[in-house]
Amino acid sequence: MPSSVPTAPAIPAGEPLVIRSAADVARAVAHHATPRRGAAMVVLLAFGGVFMDAYDFSSIAFGITEIKRQFGLSGTMTGVVNAAIMVGAALGALSGGVLVDRIGRYRLFMADMVFFVVAAIGCALAPDVWTLIVFRFLMGIGVGLDMPVAMAFLAEFSSLRGRGNRSQRVNGWSPAWYAATGFGYLVVLVLFLALPDSSQAHLWRYVVGFGAVPALVVLVVRRRYLKESPQWLAGQGDLRGAADILRSTYGIDAELAPDVAATSSRPSLRSRRAALTRLWSPQYRVRTLAALAIAVFSTFGYNAVAYGTPLIIANLFHQGELTTIVSSLVINIGFGVVGGLLGVALVSRAGARSLTLVGFGLQTASLVVLAVIGVPTGAVLGIAVIMLAVFIFAQAGGPGATQMAYATLSYPTSLRGTGVGFTEGTKRLFSVVSLFFFPILATSMGSGVFWLIAIFPLLGFLSLAVIRWDPTGVDTDAEDFAGSERLEPAR
Repeated sequence: MPSSVPTAPAIPAGEPLVIRSAADVARAVAHHATPRRGAAMVVLLAFGGVFMDAYDFSSIAFGITEIKRQFGLSGTMTGVVNAAIMVGAALGALSGGVLVDRIGRYRLFMADMVFFVVAAIGCALAPDVWTLIVFRFLMGIGVGLDMPVAMAFLAEFSSLRGRGNRSQRVNGWSPAWYAATGFGYLVVLVLFLALPDSSQAHLWRYVVGFGAVPALVVLVVRRRYLKESPQWLAGQGDLRGAADILRSTYGIDAELAPDVAATSSRPSLRSRRAALTRLWSPQYRVRTLAALAIAVFSTFGYNAVAYGTPLIIANLFHQGELTTIVSSLVINIGFGVVGGLLGVALVSRAGARSLTLVGFGLQTASLVVLAVIGVPTGAVLGIAVIMLAVFIFAQAGGPGATQMAYATLSYPTSLRGTGVGFTEGTKRLFSVVSLFFFPILATSMGSGVFWLIAIFPLLGFLSLAVIRWDPTGVDTDAEDFAGSERLEPAR
């Protein structure tokens, strides 16, 4: 079961919220039951960033074979093209995680969309491989910057419990991710059917460049509707600003206590610099290890199977282009989105840890079956594709979703961006390795590569079997105001 700690009582219905401290703001968001129309828009915009992350991550996956042919790339250079986005994402996440806690959620959230627009256009028009690599790197920076701030918004504009709670909304990033991935393959399918044969070689350019359109739409809508996180403002001492957002976005009748200054002192520069150190303090060390274990061990398999789905179907399963597109689309929409939605529905009752263990177990089993099958023929081909779908289904509802729950909900507002950024940055660094080596290993090992990939979800399962922390339903924001109070791991 998810762990729990005593929390402040809910705000009495019908009474105004009198704000005396940042703790009152955090309590209002966590426990107030007022409908949140404005907050729902913020959450939707956060999912818009996740959507763009996934689209840009996956949009080039189908075209990597054509890119390799078009630019005459070796296996090593193909790996460099694959890994460039993850190098940028690692740097973006590591820096963005700290920045989002220092300068705020809103400003960083607006800036990262610019990277998406510029990078998508640059990749589409790249005249040579090094230009493509540079813009892939810039695209990665946008991805890395966006994830810490998107997760912070999802957590800080959601209640602790009830329908649409923090665990559900943070886990909701997973179906949004797979919907975007499926949308990418849908764009591929439409363009594949619409373009003449003479333009098929440039299909990947159209798909990647199209990513600038939804990114520009999200950027414009964000400028109109997005608000700063009230918890972050309150933590910075801007109680009046926090009260204004509670009134306009949450519909909470919030007012400052007469004897309280509207703005108090900001956190010291020394305390901000200590954020990364706090991740490894006795209070947070086990949580950080759990978040890293899920992120690192799930990323190897995901990058190999999900990002490499077109490569697997086309090269390892020896299927044609149309079959590859349709299979990738069905796997991501039919199994990724459904698995993600199931994870959202179950997380409040089952807890993030249980979903993670089940997901890792199913992934290990599906990869072992794929390794045993080898190169599928006849009816066995259907079984092999189903195993790919099972892997994606388990990822979407299990470790793929809960890696963000652990990274986001294990920490209070003052540390949340840093926690997500550090976990994401570390995950992306390991992604660089997997994206670089997978095309090489798939070429040299064939279907035997599945034996190697299966090791990682198995290690993830064993790690979570030992580490018993579960952030589901825990009011970690209260820890910013609880002194030395600690939470015990789930039993």
